[in-house]
Amino acid sequence: MKNYTITVNGNVYDVTVEETGSSTGTAAPRRAAAAAAAPAAKPATAQGAGSIKIEAGAAGKVFKIEKNVGDAVKKGDTVLVLEIMKMETPVVAPEDGTVASIDVAVGDAVESGALLATLD
Repeated sequence: MKNYTITVNGNVYDVTVEETGSSTGTAAPRRAAAAAAAPAAKPATAQGAGSIKIEAGAAGKVFKIEKNVGDAVKKGDTVLVLEIMKMETPVVAPEDGTVASIDVAVGDAVESGALLATLD
């Protein structure tokens, strides 16, 4: 079971979806072809290198990475941008610090709660 929060016309709904494990024979090859066509380079830094975690608030796709490892950030600075339900959503630094790791790459699909980056 996966839990999602969906907003429709300003109304927020909590939805639980049961995964049955069945899939059509064409879905897996398409995913594999898409991954092969646009491989995303993973960051060189060890995942979760910093003590302050920045996590996805909702499922989406990494649209843009604004900061690099070693960059100083202030509380509220945009670290990266997720595309969530066709909208660009900035993910901001929860406090002042230095980017210790970027744990995703542009194009990665992320689930709610996924580790995106860390700060020191």
